[in-house]
Amino acid sequence: MRVQLENLTKRWGPVVGADNINLEIGDAEFVAFLGPSGCGKTTTLLMIAGIYKPTAGLIKFDGKVVNHLAPKDRNIGMVFQSYALYPHMTVFENLTFPLKLKKVPMEERRKRAQRVADMMGIGHLMDRKPAQLSGGQQQRVALGRALIKEPQLLLFDEPLSNLDARLRLTMRSEIKRLQMDLGITSIYVTHDQVEAMTMADRIAVMRDGKLQAYCPPDELYDQPRTLFVASFVGNPPMNFLEVEVVRENGEYHARCEGFDVIVPPERGEKAAGRGKVILGIRPEDVSLAEEGIAGEVYVVEPLGRDDLVDVRIGESKVHFLADPALRLKIGDTVRLRFNTHKVQFFDPQTEKSLLWTD
Repeated sequence: MRVQLENLTKRWGPVVGADNINLEIGDAEFVAFLGPSGCGKTTTLLMIAGIYKPTAGLIKFDGKVVNHLAPKDRNIGMVFQSYALYPHMTVFENLTFPLKLKKVPMEERRKRAQRVADMMGIGHLMDRKPAQLSGGQQQRVALGRALIKEPQLLLFDEPLSNLDARLRLTMRSEIKRLQMDLGITSIYVTHDQVEAMTMADRIAVMRDGKLQAYCPPDELYDQPRTLFVASFVGNPPMNFLEVEVVRENGEYHARCEGFDVIVPPERGEKAAGRGKVILGIRPEDVSLAEEGIAGEVYVVEPLGRDDLVDVRIGESKVHFLADPALRLKIGDTVRLRFNTHKVQFFDPQTEKSLLWTD
């Protein structure tokens, strides 16, 4: 199923939940809506589901407007953060409840329930009630209940938020593999950038009800269109320095107090002559060097495989990842090399990228 959102808007008086959202989701595509709390991602999902009625705009399934259709008539399956299982019902009864409402014969219900339960790895739990299940098992029941209707569209509303870290990792891969095997168009709402980056074919980043970016994960990471996208996507987050880019002797220099690096012409020319701009560079693109920008170690945060080191350069601070074997300490003087082929530049007023424009 293809899903199209055209100028989709939701308001409650002066409060804007979603503001003029335009995007298209291809058949069998897995798309994530990513953003902080209150950005409009769940509001948009609930409009697609038919639970919220749009204030303006159109929702199209395979080219047909569905704004007027009730949720039960949209052929969707939905998985919630809270699982939303009926506590007095067994796993079998929870799984088959949507079929019971449709008056599907009992024998057909049993066949479909067993098939879905075996697919989800819960075929041996059919007689248990939710209180007798672990969090991961409950989430599998909720997913199975959505799948048993054989929907054309699967909607996930932060389904893994209540699970522990190890189980989230397992369920991420299981959901992605299941979606690929079944070929069901899926929309996945999350505030967790790792979930979005590892699971989605494309990611829609939202902020304050507006769509900030909509592209594949690698493009989102390497070519952030706004300062917000650059800061929100990536862990550890991107470093930002306020610099001025000037051209001298045919070379482009990005400068601020204690900081002067030569950037490639294809990047420097787009930022030069604008006065103060914001330079962004990810921690993995900064490394120790014998010759480089001098700075003082301010904090060292052990992360296991790496140390996250906070270095102060003049009034600016830069994070980079270092080998723990180096045993860097607070107060050490270090020199840093910057991979200038990976630097980003942003307009401080509009917060839009100076490198990547549509």
